[in-house]
Amino acid sequence: MSEANLLYVDTHSFHDLAVKGRRVLLHVPSTGIFDLDEVTREVLDFVRPRSTVSFEELQQRFLERESPELVADAVEDLKSLGVLRSDPAVPDHGPGISVTEFPLSTIVLNVNTGCNLSCTYCYKEDLTTPSKGDKLSLETAKQGVELLLREGAKRDRVNVVFFGGEPLTNMPVIRAVTAYAEQRCREEGKGLDLSLTTNATLLTEEIVDYFNEHRFGISISMDGPQAIHDKRRKTIGGKGTYEVVAAKTRMLLSRYTSRPVGARVTLTAGYSDVALIHHHLKDEIGFAEVGFAPVTSNPVTTFNLVGDELRGVFESMKALGRTYVEAAIAGENIGFSNMHQLLSDLYEGRRKALPCGAGVGLLAVDHKGELNLCHRFTGSELPTFGNVASGIAKAELGAFLEHALDRSERGCSTCRIRNLCSGGCYHESYANFSDPHSPVYHYCELLREWVDFGIEAYLEILEKNPAFLHRHVANRSSEL
Repeated sequence: MSEANLLYVDTHSFHDLAVKGRRVLLHVPSTGIFDLDEVTREVLDFVRPRSTVSFEELQQRFLERESPELVADAVEDLKSLGVLRSDPAVPDHGPGISVTEFPLSTIVLNVNTGCNLSCTYCYKEDLTTPSKGDKLSLETAKQGVELLLREGAKRDRVNVVFFGGEPLTNMPVIRAVTAYAEQRCREEGKGLDLSLTTNATLLTEEIVDYFNEHRFGISISMDGPQAIHDKRRKTIGGKGTYEVVAAKTRMLLSRYTSRPVGARVTLTAGYSDVALIHHHLKDEIGFAEVGFAPVTSNPVTTFNLVGDELRGVFESMKALGRTYVEAAIAGENIGFSNMHQLLSDLYEGRRKALPCGAGVGLLAVDHKGELNLCHRFTGSELPTFGNVASGIAKAELGAFLEHALDRSERGCSTCRIRNLCSGGCYHESYANFSDPHSPVYHYCELLREWVDFGIEAYLEILEKNPAFLHRHVANRSSEL
């Protein structure tokens, strides 16, 4: 059999699934989603178990049953997608590029390592009380802003994020940096977004009005109804914080008009009823969106979701996702951030070479002015990548990112969601395996199932109410 008569089958370039009577194909390299007609479906099923297929085999199998033109079209479609190839398929080892530029869009300023709470599951290694915390100086913060403007010179908009500890324990620096960043962005002709995550306990009407005036994006850390929240989110003295957080949040939501306010929920072992938590925070407290972060890598392993309980969380998220789809078809947005993000990735056809923007579009500044991969690494033992005074250590950061881009030694090279996941969170991998480049193998299969669920949800909404996707999913980044 001649080479010219032979086609190679790349089983790692596609993933197909049945969705309510339809067969659809996820094109792994591009993350595009395609409907399969009957003939293409039959051709795909025929070639799938093979490493190679010849034209004679295709003719023998199909031409007596199907129109030659339809079969030829199906083969050409599969060739255009790389499912059928003229050369042997190889695993996706990544783009194999050198990283020499770091076009920042976001700088995270860790304004105080101190926090007025003592949440039992907190991952921050440098956390202490507010009075003992290491506060970011105004001069260091200004240098961080200048680094952002310098490295993000080609960006039309830049983002300054205030983080902690509890960032509201250093409001003087937040106010001063806000004024400085606004002035410098006006001078540079750039748009500016400001945001922070807070536990809400220190909010006052005056602070809320200040944030409203400057259009901060605000996210509140809150874990659900009182019985759940108070179990994990405590004061330094061990008292639950639900009552004060709920009261301060309601005050915030009654006064804040600039942007929608979201809740960030940390799910831990024993407290993982997603629907109950979402209902309380969205419908009873009044958040615009609720997002869930399952804990799987806490040093205190009793908090970690593992095994059946972790699977139960994903099943619970899918159940809430089905409610999301039903509401979306009716034109209602129930504010489930995890579904929003998943649908946004599918809608935009995002193709990720890296798991997130850490190190490329984002760096985090600690109190020493050191540049950390992201806010989760401040205080950790992972080496930093330069300083706001001296700039980015580009050789070291480039080497880190090039290692992350190299899939040759990882299961990611053949995974069907490799361009939607790209290995998962660096910090989660670092906490679990002491290696920020290790894929999150402990729940890879659950992530694959979550993406399959997202494809089904996306297609159903696209069929029954596409206006929802245009209104809420396409504009997600501008809404929040």
